[in-house]
Order: sequence, then structure tokens, then C-alpha cells
Amino acid sequence: MASLLSFLFVIGICVVVHEYGHYITARLFDVQVHEFAFGMGPVLFQRKGKHTLWSVRAFPVGGFVRLAGMEEENDEETVEPGRAFYDKAAWKRFLILVNGSVANVLLALLLTAVFLTGHGVVNLEETVIGEVMEGYPAQAAGIVPGDRILSVNGTPVETWRAMSTEIRQEAPKGSVLFSVRRGGAVISISAVILPDREQGIPLFGIRPGMKRFPVGEAFSSALSYTVNMSVEMIRGIIRWVSGTEKVDVTGPVGIASMAGEAARKGLWTFLSFLALINLNLGLINLLPFPALDGGRLFFTAGEMVLRRRLPPKIENYIHMTGFFLLITLILYITWQDLLRLFRG
Repeated sequence: MASLLSFLFVIGICVVVHEYGHYITARLFDVQVHEFAFGMGPVLFQRKGKHTLWSVRAFPVGGFVRLAGMEEENDEETVEPGRAFYDKAAWKRFLILVNGSVANVLLALLLTAVFLTGHGVVNLEETVIGEVMEGYPAQAAGIVPGDRILSVNGTPVETWRAMSTEIRQEAPKGSVLFSVRRGGAVISISAVILPDREQGIPLFGIRPGMKRFPVGEAFSSALSYTVNMSVEMIRGIIRWVSGTEKVDVTGPVGIASMAGEAARKGLWTFLSFLALINLNLGLINLLPFPALDGGRLFFTAGEMVLRRRLPPKIENYIHMTGFFLLITLILYITWQDLLRLFRG
């Protein structure tokens, strides 16, 4: 139940944000919006607003914004002159289509910045001790959280990686001398670091602290993270499509399982998961595949370059074919998720 509720919450946030990106841009360009729907299938609830019909449907696994002039009008609906989607310039239609994904990416950026400010990340750029593990040499030597290691056997260390490397190199030589800054004082601490029984390598028994970012730095770091993660996702998709590398792909069942696990681990883990799913949704929707926003963007970009639109019947046929293939792919991925779930 926790996984299901977490999944519905994640999908609800992602879908509403995505569709609102389409909606607000359409309204900005004075495109008539017939309906903003959350969910698919039969209508459970609907309310007529000043400009748009707002509805909630039975199956909360998607949503849509129904724009005038896209051949989706109900019998009682009329299209106001000049306010249909295809009455607008191609560049305006391009922005309406792309801003669903842009909204998801912006939400991912915002959530990542909130995570960096409120929770922080493991600080490997410094040698500040965050935790002293019980029963290890660091505890016996008197190391406490907040200490900063300045040098190991006389060798200055500035990053956690450099410190770890020096400890492993110096440990077999006998007693290791640490220069430690504690508060405003610098003290010397020595310790004998024997190889750990399980891992077979010298372990001092310390973990790094957390680094929280100021708001401005959090947004710049979140932007850098979002760009790097986006590039890595695109590379993963290319490797998956080309078959050059096995890439794990998951669907609704897998996402539900991960959402439940993230929720059980706490607010910050769930927040980072929500950011990652929004980024995934935003990027995947930009793929130039029929039935996705990216497929429509591809045709709209072609129209902008060639100054002519593909005949609507042909374009609709391509999108319907793409939709069938997309549903087939989702069913296949869902089946694989179920197999993984039953196998534990």
C-alpha cells in the first residue's frame, strides 16, 4: 500500500507539472484549452472553470491537456476563430509542446536545490569528520566528529580521497601520526590501524560529514548536477537502443517499488527520488518518437525549416502507430518489472 500511494503521489506531481507546462504556455499564446485532465479513462469529477474544464479520471497514471483544433473536440464544443492550436505560428506551437518537459526539468532543478540546502551531500572535498565508527582505531585514538585531518604522517591532505590514500599507504608502517584541527587548536593524534578482518584493508573508522549549500550555490550546483545527469541519461538511452550495453529499464511497477522504498527511507530520499523521476520524464518526453512530445516537436521543427506542414492525416497515422508501439513497449517493460519483483 505504501508503494502504491507513493507511486500515485510521484506520478500525480509529475503529470500535473508536465501538463501545466503545456497549459500555461497555451494560455499565454491564447490557444483555447478545452480540458485539463489528471488521469485517464472515465471521469470521476469535473468542474467547469472560466476558460477550461478541469477533470479527474479513474486511472491516475497519466493526464492530458486537450487543445482546440487538434481534432479532439466533443460534440458540444466549438473552436473559437483564431484560437486553435494550428492557427498559431509554428514557433509558438513548438514552445507549447516543449514546455511540458521544461516544467518537469525545472521542478527537478528546484527539488535538487532544496535537497542541497536542507539536507546536503557527503562532503568529500574536505577532511572534516562526520561520524566516528564504534570499535575502530579512530574512536580509540580520541577522534571526534567535527575534527579536520590536516596531515597524515606529515603529508598534508586536503580532500577525503587524498586522506584515505595516505592512511592506506602509511598504516602498514606502524603507528600513524595525524595532525588534527579541533576548534581553534591543532593537536597531534597517533593510532595503529590494522587491516579490517572482513575487507582486508586498513580502516581508521571514520566517515565524512555533510555539506549544506547556501541558496545561491545550491541552485548553481543543482544546475550542474541536472546537466550532468541529463547527459548521462541520454548516453544510457543511446546505449540501450543501440544494444552496445545492457541498461536497466523500469516501468510503472518498478517505479512504484522504488517510490515505496524511497518513502520508507525518509523525506530527503523521497525528495531526491521525485527530482530524478521528473528529470527522467522530462527528457524521455523529448525523444523524437511518435506519440511523445518529442515526436510532435520533430514535425513542428521540420515545418519551421521547410515552411510547410506534413499532411495532417499522415502525421496522425504516424503518431497512432507510435502510440501502439509505445504501449507495447510499456507492457513489455512492465512484464519484466513483474518478473524481477517475483524473483525478489
